[in-house]
Amino acid sequence: MNQQEFAAHIDHTVLGPETTWSNVQTVLDAAEEYGMNACIPPCYLEGAAEVSQVTIATVIGFPHGQSSAASKHDEAVNAWNDGADELDVVINIGRLQAGESDAVAAEIADIVAAVPIPVKVIIETALLSDAEKRRACKAAVAADADMVKTSTGFSEGGATVADVELMSEYLPVKAAGGIGSYEEAMAMIEAGAERIGASSSVDIVRGHPEQ
Repeated sequence: MNQQEFAAHIDHTVLGPETTWSNVQTVLDAAEEYGMNACIPPCYLEGAAEVSQVTIATVIGFPHGQSSAASKHDEAVNAWNDGADELDVVINIGRLQAGESDAVAAEIADIVAAVPIPVKVIIETALLSDAEKRRACKAAVAADADMVKTSTGFSEGGATVADVELMSEYLPVKAAGGIGSYEEAMAMIEAGAERIGASSSVDIVRGHPEQ
């Protein structure tokens, strides 16, 4: 995989609570320069869509997933209308752990049906047992989601090779959370990840042997 192909797998991300428009512009510029995608907060979508041609993802129900289903639906539709190319949706982890997998799947399916763009489902693997991870992935499959994503990056842990291997049995995987080097990103890709979410994306791309 050459550097250009590698960079196309990366969602250059800025989602912290102190994110400013200037931070978003920096991420968009870097994504453009290196051939990456971008993942930004929903409040900056309209401006980002006006100034950038990169693929732009945003987050729904972030970071805890406990917004109401109706609220997530509206968030998703608004994000699409504001220019999002992809959505990263946090599941309701409490409901999943309580055994309400059908409710989790229904919430995701409602969003998938509401927007004509790819939906990635964030399952927050660090909080789940392997059995729960499998239930979450099955709910994403039942909802016709496009990808499953390991983490928000704002919980107890991030992506692991073992989780990527498990999740890739069900859907394409976005590995996110704690990935800070080219070697770590490649380990996730070799484990089955098709997308990498990271805030250190420039350093990761620069770590490619072609650099």
